[in-house]
Amino acid sequence: MEFTESIKSLQKQLQYQPELVNGNKLGKYERFIFVGMGGSALGPDLLRISNPELDILIHRDYGLPDLPDKVLQNSLIVLNSYSGNTEEVLDAFKLALGKGLSVVAVSVGGKLLELARQNSFPYVKMPDWGLEPRLALGLNLRALLKVLGQDEVLDTIPKIRMEDFEKKGKKLADKLRGFVPIIYSSRKNGPIAYAWKVKINETAKKPSFSNVFPELNHNEMAGFHVNNVSKLLSQNFHFVFFRDETDNPRILKRMEVTAELFQKHKLNVETVELAGDDVFTKIFSSLQLADWVSYYIAKEYGIDPADTSAIEEFKKSI
Repeated sequence: MEFTESIKSLQKQLQYQPELVNGNKLGKYERFIFVGMGGSALGPDLLRISNPELDILIHRDYGLPDLPDKVLQNSLIVLNSYSGNTEEVLDAFKLALGKGLSVVAVSVGGKLLELARQNSFPYVKMPDWGLEPRLALGLNLRALLKVLGQDEVLDTIPKIRMEDFEKKGKKLADKLRGFVPIIYSSRKNGPIAYAWKVKINETAKKPSFSNVFPELNHNEMAGFHVNNVSKLLSQNFHFVFFRDETDNPRILKRMEVTAELFQKHKLNVETVELAGDDVFTKIFSSLQLADWVSYYIAKEYGIDPADTSAIEEFKKSI
């Protein structure tokens, strides 16, 4: 699928109806431990925005989290790998199998689904549309919501109608060209800011970083206090602030004051309003805007947005 068509497929992804095979084997759990890497870790991270009441832990590593066996036994281990061949996720599967833990797999195929079927574990097989994992978050989030048993939410998401963000994305990409994007948000919306960072890294092939309020006011912002020594460094950054009207008023005030201070020191600041009447509209709208921004940055640089050869070369080397 062409990259631009992949971006546009998000609306169609929201119509996907996931099937949870062997779902009758799942019980009630105190905690959900999601194991995933790269784009496959973004979906679980975004669930923390929509489900703040759930005890969600995201494990981006080999094996399982360093938790007591009793805690692990009362948790559902959600193995989330788009390809189904992610080394770290397969390692977690083997360890969970050895400990007799409750496991569910989510993937388009690969070794992960093969192992799930062999062991009669619950799984969701997502459709393979030839998407990059970071562009398949509609499919992945719907699959994960099915695992969590949130059928009511699944019924409402297809009703979301997003605006066309291509022009907005191109306009912001033009502003970010030649700069390192620094994405800031509230702690609540930190997963959205991080998803932007990842999409810019992988699609535009350029450095990008993210952080959250109020923590960044206690350390990171000091690094951009422009003086004769740091001026040459600081002028390479362009800050994007995500403003959400549902954020704590004190967080919104911190954003406003931080932006004013940065602009006073001649730093580039852009504020993006997280639009939408509900949390999932905000999530999916911001993701699609990020895809257009990163795509047009790549296009400006003459870079193939789908190219992940640097990551593949590293995988072969290890």
